[in-house]
Amino acid sequence: MQRALQLAAYGRGSVSPNPMVGCVIVYENRIIGEGWHRKYGGPHAEVRAIEDAGEKENADLLDKSTAYVTLEPCSHYGKTPPCADLLIRKKIRKVVICNDDPNPLVSGSGIKRMLEAGIEVESGMLAGEGEKLNKRFFTAMRQKRPYVILKWAESADGFIGHAAGPPVQISGSLSNMRVHKWRTEEDAILVGFKTALLDNPRLNVRNWHGKNPVRTALDRFLQLPEKLNFFDGSQPTIIVNHLEQTIVPTDPERYAENPAIAYVQVEAGQNEIQQLLAKLHERKIQSVFVEGGATVINAFLQAGLWDEIRKCQGPKIIGSGVKAPLAEGILTDSEKVQDDLWTFYSRSSDTP
Repeated sequence: MQRALQLAAYGRGSVSPNPMVGCVIVYENRIIGEGWHRKYGGPHAEVRAIEDAGEKENADLLDKSTAYVTLEPCSHYGKTPPCADLLIRKKIRKVVICNDDPNPLVSGSGIKRMLEAGIEVESGMLAGEGEKLNKRFFTAMRQKRPYVILKWAESADGFIGHAAGPPVQISGSLSNMRVHKWRTEEDAILVGFKTALLDNPRLNVRNWHGKNPVRTALDRFLQLPEKLNFFDGSQPTIIVNHLEQTIVPTDPERYAENPAIAYVQVEAGQNEIQQLLAKLHERKIQSVFVEGGATVINAFLQAGLWDEIRKCQGPKIIGSGVKAPLAEGILTDSEKVQDDLWTFYSRSSDTP
């Protein structure tokens, strides 16, 4: 199962909104086939593992083997046929599962189908590790919202930047590379109005290889100018606002149809963050990387709608400006990256 979890992790950033899944097939304490879900819409881990067994001329051993799978095999038709049916057809002797699938389309039916077919099933092996691996998927299924990661960089004296003027480079080159790697692992990246306007970020992946997240900006009254990188059409973009879709923009050219841009409305009020996350969940966005600024991060903190904090403290002294948010929750780890100190927090002990 540890090997299956390792394989599953190779799908990070490529399979959402599906979970990461790995599968290892064992005959007499020897791995005869293994695989993982590599891309959304592509073959699932069980299919890959069975194909691998065949390529290694081990297909005749499947009916005597045990399959270790990190998530309950699916029992419904989606982009691919049910994996539970495949394991039944191949007459796998036993299936060991890390986590049951909370997806209502599965939710025990995969296990039930295999048991009825005479396959021995064991569930819960290394379940904690599986919960941690698929924390985004489990949060989306159980809480009906994306998994939220708050990230910011602050100076040694506790500021994230000047009150006005150009942005301040606080973190070092290796920390920047790490942040770009993290961007490839999340479905969406989010900033507030001031950050979008003053910093004009691209919010894409440049210092790492991988997919760009869906960039999201909070622009309540649709005031962000068209010249910003947000409107360049280079990657999927969501503009969250208060205006009704029936209102005609004052500048029609600025809102010319762009297939890369979606305008999402939330109602003004105290639960705007909750509404925002619900709208993103409707779009099958399972994780959001919140990069700023302080007002937006504090809004998530005050709403209690976050799961992780990743804080970078650099050696630079700013002296005055915008105060950094105050990290809260449970300190889970810390490490030095060049001259930067990274600290990591979890909202609660129940957070995967």
